[in-house]
Amino acid sequence: MSTHELYTKRPAEPIWQVPATGAARFSWEYDEGRERLLALYQKGKDKQWDGATRIDWSLEVDPTDPLGTPDEALNLYGTRYWDRMTDKDKGDLRRHYTAWQFSQFLHGEQGAMVCAARIVESVPDLDAKFYSATQTMDEARHAEIYSRFLHEKIGMLYPVNDSLQGLLGDTLRDSRWDMPYLGMQVLIEGLALAAFGMIRDTTNKPLPKQILAYVMQDEARHVAFGRMALRDYYKQLTDAERKEREDFVIEGCYLMRDRLRGVEVLENFGVPRQEAYELTEQSEFLHLFRKLLFSRIVPCVKDIGLWGERLQKAYVDMGVFELGDSNLDLLMTQDEEIAEQLDRERFAVEEAERVAEVRNAIADGRTA
Repeated sequence: MSTHELYTKRPAEPIWQVPATGAARFSWEYDEGRERLLALYQKGKDKQWDGATRIDWSLEVDPTDPLGTPDEALNLYGTRYWDRMTDKDKGDLRRHYTAWQFSQFLHGEQGAMVCAARIVESVPDLDAKFYSATQTMDEARHAEIYSRFLHEKIGMLYPVNDSLQGLLGDTLRDSRWDMPYLGMQVLIEGLALAAFGMIRDTTNKPLPKQILAYVMQDEARHVAFGRMALRDYYKQLTDAERKEREDFVIEGCYLMRDRLRGVEVLENFGVPRQEAYELTEQSEFLHLFRKLLFSRIVPCVKDIGLWGERLQKAYVDMGVFELGDSNLDLLMTQDEEIAEQLDRERFAVEEAERVAEVRNAIADGRTA
């Protein structure tokens, strides 16, 4: 079945074309590189995995409750629309929300794949080209996985959100080689990591938990890559150049904050667009969700040296300024450990089942 048959609304453009600008850069220095970045490249090679085999796709998913989402987390909860809903309607709403969330994850991963390929082309240093090549493969795997989950388990997709598409377009159209790092590695990847983490840590469904944990293990490396590369480069910027990057971050953060409303879902349930905006803004869960989602972005922006007065004021306005002191390294370490622990638990059970199966076969042979 064509993906276009599963969209709740057909995308405006079957193929979205973003004009490319900037230069492809070749480096003839093959011997030297930053030790930490080359170590990250080695880890990127070592940690490659196959989504078709590492994830247990035989696990069943209930499309009407794919994530175990509590009613209180749905923006229509407690409204007059909710009061008129049947149990079937509420199941449809949970399905639509999951389809919308994971569709934006899917579109974002395709964007990350394109941005990583762009970094390979435009970044001047060979060590960064090496690592970006491994990231391009990672992002292809993530897009494959989210696509499979939506096609096989949910059976529904949403087009790319306007805010996400806007930030992707701004990131890809910019001719400066550092902007795909800043737009993708810091803003889009940072927000996605926090969103993935919230679902990973709250869902009681094993398949989405596996998907998110394993994707986050990769993404932790990607954010680390962006931090290393940009921290070095931004030390050399003039005040005017730094201000241009900070303005980009401010605009991007507002776009990402607005992306989270899920107004498209409410419209599909008969809520007029303006009222849908108002209802989402009244949601206490959404306000908490937004704040937690910036837990990965704010400390990263501060760490790479973009912390001017206007940027700080914007974060105060968003209510996330204090997140600048969050321990990003600790969060990334936890992402790695959670994925490894999930592997240990899963494969220990599978090994025990295989041992039991062999023992039973032996016992059956003795009594035959």
